[in-house]
Amino acid sequence: MITYLENERQFQLDTPHASYVLTVAEEGYLLHTYWGKRIAPQDLTDLLRLSDPPFVPAKNERERASFLDCAPFDFPCAGIGDYREPAIVLEDGAFACDLRYVSHRIYNGKYAPRCLPHTWGNGCETLEILMRDEPTGLEVKLHYTVFEGIDAVIRSVSLENCGSRDLMLRRVLSASVDLDDDRFEMITLYGSWARERQAERLPIRHGKQRIDSTRGESSHQYSPFFALVRPETTEESGEAYGFTLIYSGNFTAQAELTQFCQTRAQIGIEAGSFAHCLSTESEFDAPEAVLVYSEDGLGGMSRTFHRLFTDHLIRSKYRYAERPVLINNWEATYFDFDLEKLKTIADEASRLGIELFVLDDGWFGRRDSDNCSLGDWVPDQRKLPGGLKPLTDHITGKGMRFGLWFEPEMISPDSDLFRAHPDYAVGIEGRPRTQSRAQYVLNYARRDVRDAVWAQMKEILDTVPVSYIKWDMNRQLTEVPSPAFYHPYMLGVYQMLERLVTEYPDILLESCSGGGARFDPGMLYYSPQIWASDDTDAKERLRIQYGASLFMPPSAVGSHVSVCPNHATGRITPFETRANVAMFGTFGYELNVAQLSDDEKAQIPAQIARWHSISRLIREGSLYRLGNPFAPTGFAAQQNADYDAWIFVSADQSDAVFTYVQITAEANMKSRRIRLAGLLPDAVYAYELGGKAYQKTGAYLMQCGVMLANLWGDMTSVQLRLRTL
Repeated sequence: MITYLENERQFQLDTPHASYVLTVAEEGYLLHTYWGKRIAPQDLTDLLRLSDPPFVPAKNERERASFLDCAPFDFPCAGIGDYREPAIVLEDGAFACDLRYVSHRIYNGKYAPRCLPHTWGNGCETLEILMRDEPTGLEVKLHYTVFEGIDAVIRSVSLENCGSRDLMLRRVLSASVDLDDDRFEMITLYGSWARERQAERLPIRHGKQRIDSTRGESSHQYSPFFALVRPETTEESGEAYGFTLIYSGNFTAQAELTQFCQTRAQIGIEAGSFAHCLSTESEFDAPEAVLVYSEDGLGGMSRTFHRLFTDHLIRSKYRYAERPVLINNWEATYFDFDLEKLKTIADEASRLGIELFVLDDGWFGRRDSDNCSLGDWVPDQRKLPGGLKPLTDHITGKGMRFGLWFEPEMISPDSDLFRAHPDYAVGIEGRPRTQSRAQYVLNYARRDVRDAVWAQMKEILDTVPVSYIKWDMNRQLTEVPSPAFYHPYMLGVYQMLERLVTEYPDILLESCSGGGARFDPGMLYYSPQIWASDDTDAKERLRIQYGASLFMPPSAVGSHVSVCPNHATGRITPFETRANVAMFGTFGYELNVAQLSDDEKAQIPAQIARWHSISRLIREGSLYRLGNPFAPTGFAAQQNADYDAWIFVSADQSDAVFTYVQITAEANMKSRRIRLAGLLPDAVYAYELGGKAYQKTGAYLMQCGVMLANLWGDMTSVQLRLRTL
């Protein structure tokens, strides 16, 4: 998997279909040499353009700066002549840093960044390269890991101050790659609350194209992911280079097209909101970055991310296990509930076959609105006389499990905790705090603050049978004391999550942040599913879930059937379509089932049975996107946005589930032909469509397709199960 050519001082990391190559040039400069379709190990140093004309400092010292400003560095430094974006900025009275190769080692296994989420597992090999800045004594270890059978390179960076004085780190990115090419388009995911992960694809131009977050979370506005693709790259063909960060805080992701038409791609912690004092003999770890190469288009890139994260990032016992179908009371009741109302919903849910009842916001303190009580995690005796136990006894007595909502990182000004400890809230002395949603953020960089919240949560978890937790975070950070605060805050959050999953490993944890503001790989390490968005409208969810699937596994997508008119958009869509769209991810309901029509209630048991029959395909199968819900002038101009379609295929390709959604109906249209993907060409698949049984070869279904009649009405849908004979 990793080869070292000693004569060329060249390292080659091979995955099933790709190669990633580095070279140690004269004087110890570490240069990126090649990343693309797999190639046999051989001398690739001519790709560096160092010999004709002689363009290395040892042979042309007078032009060292010219060399530094165009050489393809794999971890570029600031202040010495490379005027492109650096991967590291070191402040020790100046901003200069000059890292040179010292040594390397290749070993089985991988490095685990301390106190950070990270990939894990057997069947991997790691290249570790030690670099050193002589004037300061800073030592940097660059880690490159490849897993058997997966076309990804996992990169991380660890630093140690081996000098005699403290150093201030002002930037430490996790990955930087110089690509000797300018023919790229950049795909990013933008959005806002209730409109996350809108895919955008634009040609890169000279200069810097960047997305980032400085909000203290990965954010609704941008996801910590981007891809560089060829103009001709489609869903299933062409080159795609994907980048993401296993981190949930501030990030930056950037492509810089340089004067020599080279492209520098980078991802890591956002530098403007980062500072870290690296004292003598201390160490610092940057988050892991994941780099994926695909020659099979966006679909190939996505499936690599999905497999890596499912097999080597998610740790929960629910990673491969069947997950219960839940009902969440939030959109059914908001804050207006009492014990009897909850029992009524639970009774009907149980009768219909729903397996988990989740009590959302409003159960604690005096929480009649979002104006108070965060931080006071004590059941509200007015709504729940006797606390949570009478409710949990009723729910478990029905054979259902019980889940509970917390927002542990927040504190309300109107709360007992804030009145006793106003210093627990993040703020700057002498400056008023900014409220958002009538709440402040707790200072999770402090152990005593975390312990105070943990004690309250533990009292609940040790008293009633909680089998699911929805961990929410509903606002961004303001009035932080310094740029050095953001990262310790995020480490504090991770420490709390680690404590939770370690002490209560049987709890199914779902992460949430005002919907999808922390829909990132960092959270997958702790929670196998993440609430993708507070927008549950089926039409909007097509886009949100499409964008999410570009880099996150569908099993991580929390997706619910909600009431119509939808609470976010007012749109009315068929109950069947709402379920089919929600079955793209982890399935549940968020409505008052007691108030549904008899027809809608009658559909629920069948939906639950169907979900359980296909859920393994969603967790472990391969996703092929067959449609695109974005407008022709937006993400993919070659496709229309009047339908969406996708198929999940089992690992052995004997089983599949295909879903088609007609977004917009048109009059006098012929049937639509959808070509499937991922099937065995010579196998015969049986399925039913429109009350008629079919038997077709995989080749027929992939080349000729399935004929779907023009459906009656907007947002109508069809779901087919295909099995080999």
